Amino acid sequence: MPPPSQPPVPPPPTAQVRRLAARPEERLLDEVDLDLVAALQLSPRTPVNALAEVLDSSPSTVARRLARLRAERLLRVVGRLDWPLITTENPRQVWIKCEPGRSEEVARHILELDEVQTLLLTTGSADIYCSVYPLLGTDIFELLTRRLPGIPGIVSVESQLVLRAYAMGQVWRLHRLTGEQTDRLREHAVPITQDRRASPGQLSDLERRTLRLMVDNGRIPAADIARELDVSRSTAYRTSQSLLESGALWPRVEIEPSLLGHPLNALMSLTVLPQAIPSLLDTLGAHPSGRYVSMVAGSASVIHYGVFHDEEDLARFITTDLGAFPEVTRVDTCVGVRVLRRHWTARDGVRLGDRSDGFLRSVLEP
Repeated sequence: MPPPSQPPVPPPPTAQVRRLAARPEERLLDEVDLDLVAALQLSPRTPVNALAEVLDSSPSTVARRLARLRAERLLRVVGRLDWPLITTENPRQVWIKCEPGRSEEVARHILELDEVQTLLLTTGSADIYCSVYPLLGTDIFELLTRRLPGIPGIVSVESQLVLRAYAMGQVWRLHRLTGEQTDRLREHAVPITQDRRASPGQLSDLERRTLRLMVDNGRIPAADIARELDVSRSTAYRTSQSLLESGALWPRVEIEPSLLGHPLNALMSLTVLPQAIPSLLDTLGAHPSGRYVSMVAGSASVIHYGVFHDEEDLARFITTDLGAFPEVTRVDTCVGVRVLRRHWTARDGVRLGDRSDGFLRSVLEP
């Protein structure tokens, strides 16, 4: 008698299937939500009626979706201030090693520092990564040599000076809209047309108060600014437009990339032959994974902070995209295991927490 037939062994699930099964947060947004996020990333201040027209939806649907995303703390549009308004010099990227088992304790202490813009718990050659901005009034030497290393549980601190930033978080986006939709949205974006980089001392009292409102709400309309500040609507419009056109403030969409199908954070320190740095920076700055790409002074030449679909996506990036540059002589990768802060905004998984307003005090308060 022949042996009973065995049921066929199913093939192993693909990486994408495993990822979707393991990460229910990626199903918190449907296709309509994703289109809306992509549109806001292109032009964060586009009015609801215009968003609805571009996305072939109704204004009530777009308004309802926006309200839900805000109420559930999944999305927020804020304003990013130009560096000279808040810093005395360029930022540092900082890598921290901790005593075994103390990374989370150390991270909680680091989050008390107003200068820390972004913080991740990582695995690899460092336990913690953070970006540090020398805010007005900060003694950066004292911060990096005494305040940070003095936190109990820290074994070592390595900092790298950002020389040039080629990509930053506010320009990272989903690529899911058509070329026609993209062009129509860009008509609503405010281009930088003024050759003026403001310093805190050049801001008027009205500009300070307007920036405060726009930092908290990057979509705030002129009518709301006028009501809050008790000025005319035309004055509020001129002031807000001037701040946008001068680049004093950039509207920025805050949303966790894992909601958008990019749950894997990786920070790569690249050692590169000097003559190849400009070409590599151009390539990485345009790469869809790049959230923060910079040239640095330190043990590495270039830092690529990328977000990826899964491990295979990261592997392809390292072997194919970086592999196309033989001038890259070393790749040191740290993987983010938990994001605790981005752009001064706390993270609770995919939910947005409170903002640390310490970075605003010196420039926006009299």
